[in-house]
Amino acid sequence: MTEALELLNAAKAKGLILATAESCTGGMLSAAITDIPGSSAIFDRAFVTYTNAAKMQMLDVSQATLTAHGAVSEEVAIEMALGALHHSDADITVAITGIAGPGGSEHKPEGRVCFGVATKTGASSETIEFGALGRDKVRLAARDHGLTSLLKVVDSI
Repeated sequence: MTEALELLNAAKAKGLILATAESCTGGMLSAAITDIPGSSAIFDRAFVTYTNAAKMQMLDVSQATLTAHGAVSEEVAIEMALGALHHSDADITVAITGIAGPGGSEHKPEGRVCFGVATKTGASSETIEFGALGRDKVRLAARDHGLTSLLKVVDSI
């Protein structure tokens, strides 16, 4: 995977360590990174937090945030990314939470994925509407966007 190799090379050149916090991708992003030989030089750990309880226990996502915004929200994505940063040795973390499908609702449709990125100097988030592509394609698109998001942050440092 080209994006993962680019990410590995860029992070290694800058001495940066990465971690992931994943929900709807179930570890696909961390697998893409660790599929590359030499990834141990830049990858610390992954948190796969599929349930709300796991998000709270492992990443310090607050019940209040989950209640107010739901698991698929930029607010939760930021808390996941910040929690991964706090519970790892990473310099940069990315979090992914979304609705891969099938299903969804009028307010949170299939294909909506929220991303959070955190560094020691701040955090940002975004929502991407991939659409009802089907579960596999949404998860792959979210994985690829997560890789691109990490690469952009690494390149900006």
